Amino acid sequence: MNSSLSNAEIYKRTFGFTWRRLVYDFLAFAAMAVLAGIGYLITEKLMDEGLVGLVIGALIGLGVVFFVLRYVSYAFKAGQIAMITRFLTEGEVEGDVVKEGVRTVKERFLTVAAFFAATRIIKGIFRELGRVVMSIGSAIGGEKGGSVGSAISSVIQVIVEYLSDCCLGWVFFRSEESSARATCEGAAIFFRHGKTLAKNLGRVFGMGLASLLLIGGVLTGIFYGIAGFFPEVFAELAEEISASADADIPAFFGTPQGAMLLCAAVAALVLWSILYSAFVKPFILTGVLRNYLESGIADMPDESSFALIDSSSRKFAKLHGSLA
Repeated sequence: MNSSLSNAEIYKRTFGFTWRRLVYDFLAFAAMAVLAGIGYLITEKLMDEGLVGLVIGALIGLGVVFFVLRYVSYAFKAGQIAMITRFLTEGEVEGDVVKEGVRTVKERFLTVAAFFAATRIIKGIFRELGRVVMSIGSAIGGEKGGSVGSAISSVIQVIVEYLSDCCLGWVFFRSEESSARATCEGAAIFFRHGKTLAKNLGRVFGMGLASLLLIGGVLTGIFYGIAGFFPEVFAELAEEISASADADIPAFFGTPQGAMLLCAAVAALVLWSILYSAFVKPFILTGVLRNYLESGIADMPDESSFALIDSSSRKFAKLHGSLA
């Protein structure tokens, strides 16, 4: 490791990726809201079934969000990971950081399909390793061990996104190696240095939960206040919810206030996920990735490391076999 920069300094220097992603994500979110509103107005006027139109419009909007997140924001997300890795390992990045990040992504993954193929493999490997932890706990401690292993596995699944991003950072770091071999090395780092990476659990869960309660709570209040300007809309929506709801749905959501709160909470959750991904996650990831890279560089994975994982992950064994 060759960087004297703090996590906060690296976060600030790569912030250009954050606000660009945020612009596209907000546009996608706005498109989803507009489409949901249009769907509601059209079906309410034509068939007196506004709730149906709202759902259809929202689903179409989710398709727009998916497209933007997958085919637009990916370049900025991957570019940010590449530049965080560069800052951590080299200390400085010459020129425009955003342009260099996007260029690095295109150079490493010639097509969008290649990028998503690599990330899909990475996530698959880490999910399989999580299931291995559960089975080991069960084998050692019987039913109680299985419960412990299951809990540990659940935690691992929560941080799979972080581990996948760290592995992607390793792929960028090992630019002289093929993406396949670098991915195998990245998975081996986690498998061999689990104790080091476990130190980041408090950071991942603590900051994530704090941001959900703080940002999500504020946004819910804001959206609830905005909904208050449209009492007739939510009165009609509440009637439709009440008429179509089953016994498992609380009666409160069949009231205008309940419908307002429900819509406000859903909108806040979607918007929080965008803000969390854009602002909070990159900062957390910088610290996690620093520990990950330090562990890997200090103890570089080799063929013996790969052999230990072959029996634990079918996806890993297949990727490892392709290196021969």
